Amino acid sequence: MKLNFLSTALAVGLVSARAHYQQEIIVNDTEGQWIAPTATDYRGPCPMLNTLANHGFLPRDGRNLTEYNLVKGLKHGLNFNKSLSSIMFQQGVFSSPAYPNTTFFTLDDLNRHNILEHDASISRSDAYFGNNHVFNQTIFDTTKKYWPSETLTAQHLVNGKIFRQVVSRTTNPNYTFTSKTQSFSIGEIAAPIIAFGDKNALTANRTLVENWIESERLPTELGWSKPKEEVTLSDILYVTGVMANLTSLLSDAVITPRDGNTGTHAKRMGHWGVSM
Repeated sequence: MKLNFLSTALAVGLVSARAHYQQEIIVNDTEGQWIAPTATDYRGPCPMLNTLANHGFLPRDGRNLTEYNLVKGLKHGLNFNKSLSSIMFQQGVFSSPAYPNTTFFTLDDLNRHNILEHDASISRSDAYFGNNHVFNQTIFDTTKKYWPSETLTAQHLVNGKIFRQVVSRTTNPNYTFTSKTQSFSIGEIAAPIIAFGDKNALTANRTLVENWIESERLPTELGWSKPKEEVTLSDILYVTGVMANLTSLLSDAVITPRDGNTGTHAKRMGHWGVSM
């Protein structure tokens, strides 16, 4: 895919984006800089992986996503720890047509329908209607109607997800949304809180989240910087656990408190950020 950004937009934020990473070990001359993808670069349904490729934290061409490259990119770009990133790699490599005989995947592999990419994305069209991986402003605008304030809560994000599921189920004759899809979907809507919000208060800044999804660019020019505290599997499981409970339409649904137990639930972690 090719994102049709104006060339003049390149200059905005090149310096500001990199400034937040100047203390990191820079592995290439442009790591941290936002550069629009070319027509031959691979991009997929995951706005965050696309964003990390646009900033050079992942290979800019969207290819050769080895475990090393993914772990490094998630650490440099978002301060994810190694064990969490390794789990994400194991989920991502499953999308490769060459799996299990491969040590890498591409962003284009993630576009394969009903592997990780799925119906009812909050910002992409269902595969039945055509392109399932390029950002769709019209669809995202309908999702944002359920984000009523500048401070997004977990419930706001869940409400937008539920709305998109209802629309997809009522309009798409091939609608598919399994229990496995649900776990991926919960992981995706946790991304705004983990990357652009408060993982303990379960809130996120709406302006930062919208800017990121719409431009596939880290919103450093709006004052964002990557989390100072390393993001762990425990963090992801806590946020996704609460959000899973919030998907219930029952008014007496119970919110499970954070207990730090990650062993039992690690395999149920959604693939964070795919198909938003």
